[in-house]
Amino acid sequence: MVNEKRKTKTSSAVKNRYNEKAYDRINLVVHKGGKDRIKAAAEKTGESVNSLINRVVFEEVARIEGKN
Repeated sequence: MVNEKRKTKTSSAVKNRYNEKAYDRINLVVHKGGKDRIKAAAEKTGESVNSLINRVVFEEVARIEGKN
């Protein structure tokens, strides 16, 4: 049992180190009910909430960049 906890902790630490190197993190704050709307839209399109937000944001960024 002790070894299982240690493996999980080590595995989490390794994943966290990788994530810190490979990804930027942005915290998103929405009004009450916004999270549920986003989650429902993601489910409707078969995406995760994260992938939906990324897709929508980067589509808009690409649109804005195209105007410059």
